Amino acid sequence: MKSIMPQGTGFSVQPAKRRRSLLSGLGVAVVIGLSACSSSPAKFEPAPLPPPAALLGANLAWSTQVGTSGTALMPLVTPGRVFVAGSTGTVAALDADTGKDVWRVDLRTGISAGVGSDGQTAAVITQSNDLVAIAEGRELWRVRLPARAFTAPLVAGQRVFVLTADRSVTAFDGRTGARLWSQARPGEPLVLGQSGVLLAVGDTLVAGLSARLTGLNPLNGTIRWEALVASARGTNEVERLVDLVGTVSRQGDSVCARAFGAAVGCVDTSRGAVVWSKPARGSTGVHGDDRMVFGTESDGRVVAWQRANGERSWEIERLKYRELTSPLAVGRVVAIGDSKGLVHLLSREDGSEMNRLSTDGSPIVGAPVLAGQILVVQTRNGGVYGWRPQ
Repeated sequence: MKSIMPQGTGFSVQPAKRRRSLLSGLGVAVVIGLSACSSSPAKFEPAPLPPPAALLGANLAWSTQVGTSGTALMPLVTPGRVFVAGSTGTVAALDADTGKDVWRVDLRTGISAGVGSDGQTAAVITQSNDLVAIAEGRELWRVRLPARAFTAPLVAGQRVFVLTADRSVTAFDGRTGARLWSQARPGEPLVLGQSGVLLAVGDTLVAGLSARLTGLNPLNGTIRWEALVASARGTNEVERLVDLVGTVSRQGDSVCARAFGAAVGCVDTSRGAVVWSKPARGSTGVHGDDRMVFGTESDGRVVAWQRANGERSWEIERLKYRELTSPLAVGRVVAIGDSKGLVHLLSREDGSEMNRLSTDGSPIVGAPVLAGQILVVQTRNGGVYGWRPQ
């Protein structure tokens, strides 16, 4: 991916008038929304699993600990490194091959979202709404954000970009923490308390603002295009909640994303146009390759859509009610974590089981990631595990 590189110091855009403050009770409303929009996995017992198929070998290469982890904390991979954070304040850069610390720091405050990094500077967001930048285990700066944030910062082009829960995107200077610009888009009064969409595509900053995938100029925050992935439906604010959720699947200019509880769609970011959008009832992100896009529905069904037109290629139900994570398409398999600490390796072609990996028994948080040849996951209890396929 071509980095977002500022061609100058950038200039400040006057911030849009900020809507009313988000209350701490917002999180409760979001939980109610999750229950209202889908069959709650807690009401159903998943079917017992047969013995693992073990058609694809995988050896545990390393493991480490970072403290308990919330759902907005997941590993981030840059060349040769894996960045992780624990909700109690630990941030670490790990050697991708060995899992050993390159550096580790305790911020001595709770962390709510992260990690973002360009390989040199790492950034997290604390539970007190501070954006903190770190390099080589040393805190560089911290600034207070105007609203809560559930999405990991994006570090690119010597800048740090943040998506906050008032649906604002703000850019900070990566060296000093100086605020460069902010762009806000009014939307529904409720937002999801989970990771949203924020990534770089060429020289465009792409963010999920409500149900729209939005392309921004990273130098000044001006909007280049907007693409509506799903339309809000329902009779109340909870039912109309259709925020885009991370992770996404990017292949060149094609970015596919999920609108919470409503749809999965793909956008051509070179034109800012929706290629297709299909109804889907999930609450976690998607991943894929140049042929297919994979996702998990709220009841635990796993679905594969054709990337070109959104038609379904296959669907499986044997993992229903296991509270699945976003998937990761890697090699011949799709890796998906569950609430029992298991990582399911499924065939890309038909969803059949290839293997099953065990961790510490606590839920897998975020999504699996790939660091070189190492498959990495993080658990709610703070375990970080790396497997090397045979």
